[in-house]
Amino acid sequence: MNASSPPIPPQALAGIKVVELGQLIAGPFAGKTLADFGAEVIKVEPPPSAEPGGTGAAGAACSPGGDPLRQWRMLHNGTSVWWQVQSRNKQSVVLDLRTPEGRESVARLIDEADVVIENFKPGTLEKWGLGHDVLSARNPGLIMLRISGYGQSGPYRERPGFAVVAEAMGGMRHLNAEPGRIPVRAGVSLGDTLAALHGVIGVLLALQARHHSIGPDAPKGRGQVVDVALYEAVFNCMESLLPEYSAFGAVRQPAGSALPGIAPSNAYACADGTVVIGGNGDSIFKRLMIAIGRDDLATDAELAGNPGRVKRVAEIDAAIGAWTGARSVEQVLDVLNAASVPVGRIYTAADIAHDPHYQARDMLLEVTSADGLTLQVPGIVPKLSATPGAITRRAPTLGEDTEAVLSRLQGLTGPKGGAA
Repeated sequence: MNASSPPIPPQALAGIKVVELGQLIAGPFAGKTLADFGAEVIKVEPPPSAEPGGTGAAGAACSPGGDPLRQWRMLHNGTSVWWQVQSRNKQSVVLDLRTPEGRESVARLIDEADVVIENFKPGTLEKWGLGHDVLSARNPGLIMLRISGYGQSGPYRERPGFAVVAEAMGGMRHLNAEPGRIPVRAGVSLGDTLAALHGVIGVLLALQARHHSIGPDAPKGRGQVVDVALYEAVFNCMESLLPEYSAFGAVRQPAGSALPGIAPSNAYACADGTVVIGGNGDSIFKRLMIAIGRDDLATDAELAGNPGRVKRVAEIDAAIGAWTGARSVEQVLDVLNAASVPVGRIYTAADIAHDPHYQARDMLLEVTSADGLTLQVPGIVPKLSATPGAITRRAPTLGEDTEAVLSRLQGLTGPKGGAA
């Protein structure tokens, strides 16, 4: 599917203006999500700069400028293909926030905005004279999404925070391991993404709150700060981790591919690969056992409910593993899908790219980058029936929209506004 071919229906966030000051993952992912649903997102990026001690002219090495994500992972003609996902639907404006002119230009952009997104270390914007107190005095309706490692308050607020640390502090990394082994990371920056999604929720809540008076400190039309800490976004998804410790002193331990306390739910080896099976519903368990020829377990009264199955999970897993191990992945999928038992293969990128369900759900969209590379990118999530999201423009080149965006501000041009 070509992202630019179908007509664009009305979008939920049309008319909402966002200035994105963040870099890398958390802030920009939030901006990408808002842009997918029609918000006008102006991404402010730093200009190229010379750093002392390099090997370029006059002993300086040129930094390419822009969001560092432009240079992360696999590149095509010097630009990351990840960039084509993270910055779709956005405009790129180059401004130097280290200069008074650049900061004033950003402030004037924010004067017209509904939302500003930043994921700098707490205190950075205040140091530049762009704190919430200053910006909200100029634009009382402004909503400020602030994403940081540890939040805007508390004893850790000034520590640098990356997703890998947030995942550890939030409780997820400890569980992501085989028993007795060193915990591993998920392979993607979940802490950043979870924080971004919490940030989007916060922005939408704050936009809704602007329609109402919620007290003398927040009259109708006023904005507010949305404070998201990476570790808190991870911790918010840790289910029963804390209440189990609080009630019973139980410290949940890693369990590999199994889901402790819920049975059966695990990964099982087949003759030619691996599948995951979720047979933990009472009626599902019975269907699963019948499908694998273990009617004795299907009718065992002790296994009719989850508490009994948890006690005998090793026996159940062994029965399932013996059955899957003698069959191919396709055979297992055919039998268990026919029995309405949740089952799936473990997908690689190649599996995703060729899967008919992904295609039918418009989750594989085609875009063309500025330098002519055609590639697939993930589709829009969630699906809205009346005001669906859309990809309306490709990811911008560095500073592509600087002159056009800044010229819209009365009396402000690129050079006057401190643009590169």
